[in-house]
Order: sequence, then C-alpha cells, then structure tokens
Amino acid sequence: MKRRWLFLFAFLLVPFSRMQASEVFSFVEGQDSKYIGKFVSIFTDPTGKLGLKDVSGQRTLFKSCKEDVPNLGLSQANRWIRFSVKNLSDQERLVVNLSHPNIDEVTFYRRYEDGSVDSSRVQLGKRSEAVVYPHQFYLFEIDIKKNQQVECYFKLFSNTQLSVPISIYSTEGILQPLLTTDIFSAIYIGLMLAMILYNIFLYFSTREPHYHIYVNYVFWVAIAQMAVLGLLNRFLIVENTWVASRLLTFSGAMSGIAAIFFVKSFLQTAKDSPRFNILLNIFLMGYAVAIALLIGGFIAPAHKMVNVVAGGGSTIVLVLAFELSRKKFRQTRYFLFAWCVFLIGVLVYVLKDYNVLPYNFFTLRAVQIGAVFEAILLSFALGDKINIYRKEKDESQARELAISLEHARLIREQNVVLEQKVEERTRALTETNESLQVTLTHLKEAQSQLVQAEKMASLGQLTAGVAHEINNPINFVTSNVGPLKRDVNMLWETLEEVERIALTEDLSLSAKRSKILAYKEEMDIDYLKTEIDFLLKGMHDGAYRTAEIVKSLRIFSRVDEDVFKYADINEGLESTMVIIGSLIRDGIDVKTRLGELPPVECHSGKLNQVFLNILTNAVYAINKRYPEKKGGELSIETGVNEDETVFIKISDNGIGIPAEIQDKIFEPFFTTKGVGEGTGLGMSIAYNTIARHHGKIEIDSEVGSGTTFKLVLPVNQPK
Repeated sequence: MKRRWLFLFAFLLVPFSRMQASEVFSFVEGQDSKYIGKFVSIFTDPTGKLGLKDVSGQRTLFKSCKEDVPNLGLSQANRWIRFSVKNLSDQERLVVNLSHPNIDEVTFYRRYEDGSVDSSRVQLGKRSEAVVYPHQFYLFEIDIKKNQQVECYFKLFSNTQLSVPISIYSTEGILQPLLTTDIFSAIYIGLMLAMILYNIFLYFSTREPHYHIYVNYVFWVAIAQMAVLGLLNRFLIVENTWVASRLLTFSGAMSGIAAIFFVKSFLQTAKDSPRFNILLNIFLMGYAVAIALLIGGFIAPAHKMVNVVAGGGSTIVLVLAFELSRKKFRQTRYFLFAWCVFLIGVLVYVLKDYNVLPYNFFTLRAVQIGAVFEAILLSFALGDKINIYRKEKDESQARELAISLEHARLIREQNVVLEQKVEERTRALTETNESLQVTLTHLKEAQSQLVQAEKMASLGQLTAGVAHEINNPINFVTSNVGPLKRDVNMLWETLEEVERIALTEDLSLSAKRSKILAYKEEMDIDYLKTEIDFLLKGMHDGAYRTAEIVKSLRIFSRVDEDVFKYADINEGLESTMVIIGSLIRDGIDVKTRLGELPPVECHSGKLNQVFLNILTNAVYAINKRYPEKKGGELSIETGVNEDETVFIKISDNGIGIPAEIQDKIFEPFFTTKGVGEGTGLGMSIAYNTIARHHGKIEIDSEVGSGTTFKLVLPVNQPK
C-alpha cells in the first residue's frame, strides 16, 4: 500500500502534456556510436524510494529528452533514464558507456523480450563485480542477439552536477574511445607533472617562495582535474564511499584555496591592492565553510558553494589583474593572459553543459586544456617576474655596494678602537668564565653529595626494613634451638636406657619389655615426639620466611644495566612492600589489588626505588594524620590500560597535598617534611625515572582526605 502511494505521488508530479515515448535506438555494426540522449526518456523520483517494478511499464512517468547529452543539474533525487536498444548487427554483446565518472550510485537494469531482468549496481568507493572493464567510466554489457530488442534503465544518484553522456559500442569498438580518453589523460598528467617537477627544481635552485606557492597551486589544479576525469578513484582505488563521494568537491575547494594564495603572492595584493586582498580572504573563508559542510555530510550544498565561490573568485581575480595591469603591465601580462585562457576553457566547458556548444572531445576537456596552458603561461609569468625582481635587486645591490664601501671606510677607522675594547672585554670574560667554571665544579660536587645523601637515606630505610623483617623469623628459629636441644638429649638418654635394659642378662624378655614401657611412660615419649615436630616446623617456617625476605631484597636491589629489560612490576611492588614492612605499623590497613600484567620493558631497580619513595611518603602522610591510632589506609592497585600501557596506583588517606604546591613536589630540593626528615630529591628522582621510561605520573590529592599517585608506563619502550 505504501509503495502505491509513492508511485501515485511520483505520477502526479509529471505533466501529461510533456509525456511521450522515445524512439528505439538501433545499433548498426561498423558505425561509430554517438551520444544517444535523444533516444532516452527521463524521470525524476523525488521520494527516492521507487524501484524498477514501480517505474517499468509506466511510460507516462518518463519525459523524452531533446538533447544528445541530458543535463540533469544538481539534485539529490533519484534520476531514472529509460531507453531501448535494437541490435541490427552480428554482434551478440554490446557495451553501454556512461562516460560520467563521478556519479555516486549507478544501477543498470536490462529487461529482455522474454521478461527476464538483469541488473548491475556500482557505487563510488566500493568494488563491484559489475565492473567488467578497469576504467573510470561506467561500462555495462548487454547480451543481445541480432534483431533482438532490450529495454534498459539507469537509476542514478549524484551529489554533484549530473550530466548523462550515454553511448553504445561493440566489445571491440569500445576500446578506441577508452584508449583515446586514457591517452589524453596521460598527456594531461604528464604535462602537469612536468610543470610541477620543473618548478620544484627552480625552487630549490633559487629558493624563491613564489615557486613553492606556484607548485602547490598547479598540484591542486592537477588533482582537481584528475578528480573531474575520474582518475583519482580509478588509480588511488579509494575503497571508502565517504571519501570517494567527497573527493571531487574537496579537490575543487583545495585548488581554489591554492589559486587564491598564488594570486595573493604573485600580485602582492596585501601591498598593492588591500581591498581586493580583503575580498580574496572572504573567498578563502567561503572555501573553508564549503569544506566544513563537506565533512559534516552536506555534500550537495558544499558542491554548490564551491562552484559559487569559484565563479566569484575567478571574476574578482580577472578584475584585479586588469586593474593592476595598468600600473605594472609587464609583470601582469602573462598572468592576465594565462587567467583568460583558463576562464575561456571553463566557459567552454559550462556552455557545453547547457547545449550552447556541442558535447564533444574538445568541449568535454576544455578545462584540462585551459589548465595546461595556464600552468605553462603562469610559469613564464613567474620566471619573468623573478627576472624583474633580480634586475631590481641588482640595481639595489649596486647602490648598497657604494654605501657599503663608505661604511667599510668608517669601519676601518673604528676597528682600532674596537680591537682595544675587545681585548679588554676578552680579559674580563676570561676571568668571569674561570669563576663560572669553579662555581660549576662546586655545584656538580654539591649535586653528587645530595644524590648520595638521598641514596644513603634510601639505604638506611632499606637496612632498617630488612633488619626488622629478618629479625622476627631469626628470633623464632633461635628461640626453638634450646628446647629442641633439650628434647634431643632426652631422646639420647632414652636410647641409652633402652640399650642398658636390653643387654641385662638376668631379666626375662617380658621383664625387659615392662621396664622399657615404664621408662617410655616416665619420659613421655609421645609428647616429646610431638614437641620435636612442632619445634622443627617452626624452625622450617622461620628459615623459609628468611629466604623469602632475601629473595625480595634481591628483587628490590637488582642492578640495572644500560639497556631496558622485561620485568614483573607486581613482583617489584611486593618486594618493596617487604622492605618497608617495618614502617607500616599495626594501625595501617594495607590493601593490594594486583592485576595480571604483561612483562614490562624497564629498569626494574630504578622503578623499585620510585615505588619505595612514593610508598614511604604515603606512610609518612598517614602517620601525620593518624599518629599512634588506627584509621590509616594504604592501597596499591595495578592493571592494564587499553592503549598498551600499565598503571600502578598508590593511594593513602593521609594529610593530602595542598593544591598550591602540587606543581612543586617534583622540583629538586622541595619538601614538606621537617629538617632532617628528607632531602627533597626523592620525588624529583621518581619523576625523572618515569620520564626516562616514557611514562607519566598523575596526582589526585585533597587536603585532609588523602593522595593518589598514578604511574602509567608503556609495556614496550618506543624504538
């Protein structure tokens, strides 16, 4: 039902008075195919939702065309083209050539006499099996025998100006027009490339910025015309409809921008014509708005705007060139002539679209021909301008030479006085330099002493932590040695007594057994065995704990080499926590959430020093807020970010860091601790260490609530 209403709506849009059937195009073997626009009929679907079933057979929907090449203008409606082909040749396959390369979407339907329908669909930026010939034109084959007739439909959608040049060839005959088109394209690209390379050579030879701007302009003109010819989508193989649908308009806008910059540079509008310079800036803004619309998805409005700005800008440039030619004709004559040639090419191309001029090879490529001549003439204009500049420069240099000779005489007279002053100044600078060298030596010695002091402070913490951690299990072992020795002696005594009873000859076997059992009960052997097992287990646990502490110490204090090596960050954190175990009193609750981390390329020993500095500062802040009481919390968390980096988050609920000093904590010698409690180098060393690892440190702190340090490190160091 919905499709019927759409069909009725489209049907009512077409006046009955202009509806008529088109003639059948007859293909005769050996004749050169021309454009068959007068054999087609056209229908515009403003709804964009009608299909072949809706429009086929409804001849009243279509309007006959009076032109060889229909010009359908700029519209975002679907356009339907209908025509019939009758084959009067011996060929059994014909090729329909739609030689407009910048149509966003083309669907070609073939309805055969038996009622069967075949379709092919091609979109800009997408590969399609319907593309039989590797060319920028839309080429579709028709299987048709002699005297057979096929009804064909084109369904077209384009965001840019849409003309429909349709021609029909045999499979052999299509090769000649395609070859002619490619030869012209190759000549055009070759000439433009030659102009670009030649002027690049001139730029590097002369270092004149005009050549750089000219090369940029010619490059974008070449790109824009290649887009018009469909060569960009063909050779770049843009597999993206978003990009492909915008290439033509974007390249046109960029060529316009490059043209305005070249005009501003060549004609020196900022100096010689400020009002025109303002107008050119307005046109630049117009191109910028068009590009913004293009990126935002408003392709048709952007295309219209580029055309309007290009037309207005070309007219303004022409008027400007005529205006300036009256003041300095020699410098602008080539430019004026080149611009006129290009505009004539554009005018021929536009008049062709409106059927004022015939649609042929020359008018179709008038813009490219004009662009080549313009590039050559502008190169001449640029060379002539540079020659004028050089002549003026030579005259100026001659004047400056005379002046410089006079200055040389004055300089010679002043040299004697200056040499005396230089000698005096040199002696003063030498003395100052020696003084600075001595000061620098003192500063380096002071720096080395401070860094050594920081290392000794860390070593003191390390020694205290290790001593405390090892002392507990060692004490446990030593306290078990005495009882174990006593129990072993009792076992030896029991063994000797059992041996004495067993060797007594005047006792019977039952008497010996009774005496041995009585002695074992007296010595409480079962309890003795249990106690020995308990003491040995305690000594084993103490020795194992000591070994674990030594392992943590070895991990923490490993010596870094010059190269980065992969290490386990979680293992380094755990070893650091063991080292500072003596600093964490019972009132501090430690929570660790260590994620699964990949091995990280780093200097693990230096990172352990960073962890030690941050953790000791966190414990210090907690103790300041909760002295001798519970409530302190220390949290350690690790994990992996989405950008192939890992993070280490160390949080405390201590006194926090005031906002006004958060930017200073990484400065050398800055500390909030009392005298003798810190050197002020710990966080500076930590910052520099993380920076050398191409990481970063983030701080989130609030006074009275606590502080969080987040370290972010890449898994792999950049090469």
